[in-house]
Amino acid sequence: MYKSEQEYLKNYNVHRYDIPLLSIDIGIFTILNGKLHVLLIERGEFPYKERWALPGGFIDQSQDQDLHSSALRKLTEKTGVTTPHLEQVETVGNAARDPRGWSVTSLYMALIPYAPTSKFIDSVSDVRWWPYEQAIKLDLAFDHLELIAKARARLKSKTAYTIIPIHVLSSPFTLTQLQQAFEELLEKSIEKKSFRRRILSADVLEEVGQGLPAGGLGRIAALYQPKQGCEQHSFVWSLGN
Repeated sequence: MYKSEQEYLKNYNVHRYDIPLLSIDIGIFTILNGKLHVLLIERGEFPYKERWALPGGFIDQSQDQDLHSSALRKLTEKTGVTTPHLEQVETVGNAARDPRGWSVTSLYMALIPYAPTSKFIDSVSDVRWWPYEQAIKLDLAFDHLELIAKARARLKSKTAYTIIPIHVLSSPFTLTQLQQAFEELLEKSIEKKSFRRRILSADVLEEVGQGLPAGGLGRIAALYQPKQGCEQHSFVWSLGN
């Protein structure tokens, strides 16, 4: 019988009980040619070698102070880029999701402006932006089809009442580009005047001049960039209604 908690902890054997596999998986989204895309990697090792999967990997206790830092590390390792938005979606664990054993993964969602995959770190067999509607038809590794659906649902939900679509656009952008991003993520059309009134009255953007939209096509229009701290804004009424 131990006489103190200090003595108990000193003699405690963490391997006395089975420890599940602990990992991070990240649904990384962007918009390309007006359509939602998700970043997938082709696995170079077993299990599920040569199958497409979400970027991610095991938690490293020597490097990761918490789950968020682990997700940031995995994002950088797999893509070579940082993200303006990274949030935890859900934690999933069971005995069936990984053939190597009882497994727990913390699912994260990340948003980035489009970047060619050629710029990503070559740490996997292949990495590719897939149109979301094509990605969910693939025979993905593990339970990643379910995880992608969970991340997509969170993205749609957050789009309805926050300014989150700004994170898939490169600044500066036009209000038309922002509205198109909202519509794609919400999977619905939005009345133009109502959208602009809602965005401008929220005071979450600052005008930075006039010019052509990204790509050099269209008419000269007012250009905007997000105001600092705009990520904390929640709209009074939801666009999802």
